[in-house]
Amino acid sequence: EVHVVESGGGSVQTGGSLRLSCTISSELGFDEYAMGWYRQGPGNDCELVSTISRAGDTHYTDSVKGRFTISQDYAKKSLYLQMNNLKPEDTAVYYCAADTVAVTFSRLPCHVLKKEYTYWGQGTQVTVSS
Repeated sequence: EVHVVESGGGSVQTGGSLRLSCTISSELGFDEYAMGWYRQGPGNDCELVSTISRAGDTHYTDSVKGRFTISQDYAKKSLYLQMNNLKPEDTAVYYCAADTVAVTFSRLPCHVLKKEYTYWGQGTQVTVSS
């Protein structure tokens, strides 16, 4: 059975930092997956925050460019999202996604995305206060 475990969420003030982690206990090599982070604010939709392709190419939504950094540790089979200079509008539940093809949908209802991707995390809450 494959487990996807997220951690690292919490509450910070504006300007603070958090580092999210996502570990996948899969028999496949970690480089077999494209991965990404989504977030769900008010409502049912999940917004794509950042992705990293199987080739290592990274992408960020405009609102987090220069503040967030996505990275991987193959040995630990872990995906990370370093979030700096956090703003109240970053408040959301953050989900990691992994797929053997690609992580590309920019915004869809979270329950739809959960079915689209090979793996979907349980979510971790990030709260940024002003």
